[in-house]
Amino acid sequence: MLKAVTAAFPPPLGEDRRAATGWGGPGDADAGLGGLAESLPPGRCATPLPRRGRDKAGTVLIQGHASLWNVADLNGDVVARGAFGDSLARRGPGGVRMLHQHESRAVVGVWDEVVEDDCGLFVRGWIEDWSPDARYAAALARAGALDGLSIGFRAVKARRDGRLRVLTQVDLWEVSLVTFPMLPGARFGIVGS
Repeated sequence: MLKAVTAAFPPPLGEDRRAATGWGGPGDADAGLGGLAESLPPGRCATPLPRRGRDKAGTVLIQGHASLWNVADLNGDVVARGAFGDSLARRGPGGVRMLHQHESRAVVGVWDEVVEDDCGLFVRGWIEDWSPDARYAAALARAGALDGLSIGFRAVKARRDGRLRVLTQVDLWEVSLVTFPMLPGARFGIVGS
């Protein structure tokens, strides 16, 4: 599986191009799903989860996949199935921050659900209206100008597969709403729109 993915998402030219924290950053190209959607079993990835009853003016309910199993990102990282398990058991969704563009000062909402499903790391949560950054992120999401997800993490266990780094255990810190995700297929949508 890893060999087929590298053609759609070529690894970086050298190790010196790897982002220090493992999540990438601004300027990443938007390359789409690279054929992944056609290979996934229907109905097994968009995990339906109940609303939590916090529907109030100004908030936006979103959901999507922050990571996809066995898909190389633009940095050459591949997340193996189950890599988030220990971290999620320890932190729960409340311990994973929702940031805007990986800015620690820009907490823009809360994740109600962060779970591993058949496709990858599924997230569902609310963009709140408690700060200018949060209102800005919500406005961008409503307009369709912001739909990317990106993870901030520490690699606990990883192995090499050629030029790829396969992450087998990850300490997940945050899932950010981003303009250009390092993993082009990591996207969110607004629930109910």
